[in-house]
Amino acid sequence: MQTCRRDMIGGETIRINQSKGKGVTAESAEIDQETAWRMMLGIVNGQRDTRLKRFADDAWQLPEQMTEQAMHLFERYLPLCQPPGTPWVIGQLGQSLDGRIATDSGESRYINDPEGIEHLHRLRALVDAVIIGSGTAAADDPQLTVRAVPGDNPVRVVLDRERKLPNSLGLFSDDAAPTVRVVRTSGLAEPPSEQVKELVIAPSEAGACPIRALVGALQARGLSRVLVEGGGLTVSRFLEAGQLNRLHLIVAPVILGSGLPAFTMSPLDQLDDALRPDFRRFELGRDTLFDLILE
Repeated sequence: MQTCRRDMIGGETIRINQSKGKGVTAESAEIDQETAWRMMLGIVNGQRDTRLKRFADDAWQLPEQMTEQAMHLFERYLPLCQPPGTPWVIGQLGQSLDGRIATDSGESRYINDPEGIEHLHRLRALVDAVIIGSGTAAADDPQLTVRAVPGDNPVRVVLDRERKLPNSLGLFSDDAAPTVRVVRTSGLAEPPSEQVKELVIAPSEAGACPIRALVGALQARGLSRVLVEGGGLTVSRFLEAGQLNRLHLIVAPVILGSGLPAFTMSPLDQLDDALRPDFRRFELGRDTLFDLILE
């Protein structure tokens, strides 16, 4: 007997082959959470497990027996798994109930629960490159590596248009992963290490970094699957440029009352012009994850 599970909103279907009369228990399950994750990494690495089948309507057929934890992992991440060479961009932000990603002083660690950190590391493992803006790099100097779960480190892309960030940042000096510094003009400065390369993207007429050109340049380097990790201004620019296929918004049950907003975009005159995407919703500890489907 074949059963189908369909998300209430989002339109994605996960089909589970399950023989009549056979229950799925922890003792009899073939697939646990760790195995499920490695199967999804196989899709990303171009080595899809034959037990996972994808249909023309983008529905997935899953194996017959698995633990409940494995099923939940498939539900959350399988729609995000893209084979190599697929142009695909996902944004990610963690915010408070009142839409703040940091205090006025810039403190943001940690608005979200520890489960959100693991989720972020899983997203990094599913992409070729992770992007942050110069503000996030200066404030947090994040490693942008995969440590909480199995997976390869993505290429780190830092938007440092004027080369204002110091070479002493760990992003430029730790050699944990290749790093690309996006600048507006060619320069004579020596890169801080062999792991750091510069990518010149000419500014738009308004002087900003043209997002479409940046995405195209990364794809030309083989970095097709991209995570835009922050900060709020950077994610907002990708969203407004129509360059996000998906956006993950983790909302914590906390009210800051003031601080840096998650989104800063052009003002709207009419509510009818507001974005109202389909979404899927998951619990991450005490936080709520909204998987916004923008494509």
